[in-house]
Amino acid sequence: MSNESNGTEAPGPLPQERDVFPERPAPEEHHKHREVTGRQRLIAGLWPPRVTRAQLIVALLLFGLGLGLAIQVNSTNEDGALRGARQEDLVRILDELDDRTQRLEDEKQRLTAQKSELESSSDQAEEARKQTLEKERQLGVLAGTVGAQGPGITLTVQDPHKTVEPDRLLDTIQELRAAGAEAVQINDVRVVANTYFSGDAGSIQIDGKNVAAPYTFKVIGKPQDLEPALNIPGGVVQTLEKEQATAVVQRLEKIVVNALRPAKRPDYARSSSQ
Repeated sequence: MSNESNGTEAPGPLPQERDVFPERPAPEEHHKHREVTGRQRLIAGLWPPRVTRAQLIVALLLFGLGLGLAIQVNSTNEDGALRGARQEDLVRILDELDDRTQRLEDEKQRLTAQKSELESSSDQAEEARKQTLEKERQLGVLAGTVGAQGPGITLTVQDPHKTVEPDRLLDTIQELRAAGAEAVQINDVRVVANTYFSGDAGSIQIDGKNVAAPYTFKVIGKPQDLEPALNIPGGVVQTLEKEQATAVVQRLEKIVVNALRPAKRPDYARSSSQ
């Protein structure tokens, strides 16, 4: 049965249906377009940078604070050794500094007096000769090629348990030199600048020569400086006593250092006056 029999026709498509609503972009393409635009806006907002005066001041203050903290940490690390030292060690360091300062001041005054004598002496050649001989004697004492005598101390170290190491004797020499010792002799060995200690506890060698206990130090210098340097808290005497050794210090008005070292003639060096 056809549609014509009903007298009606099926409605056809409207001729302008597709033109009523224009074509819209796909959702994915629209989202991508917005994302690219936002990124561009962000870049445009960050570059070129815009720094305000307040931000610049804050940056400078933070830089100064960081620099100050770095300097403080560096200073703390350098002083850490002294801050961690014991009270007796600090007292010993201060005493040694005071003694060295006084010795340097005395040396300065002595050299100033020598200069004045040379300038004021009527016979400058004779005065220069006297000072040259005196300097030669002093160098001979330091080199151990001549004997010496004068005020000082003796240090006697007993080691019944053979616990004293060579390093302990070397530490003692260093303490004495720091206190102003001018000539040192241990038993029958003269101690000079290039003296070395070797061996083991109970079998110590000084410059390759065997030295047995008791170790007797003959030291020429100011007794009022030498004795306190050994007896201060944490010093040589207390350290030796902790090692089950004994140390006795005695002041004397006259100490004789008679152990000598042979004078070595240089192979190549010659006096520039020749």
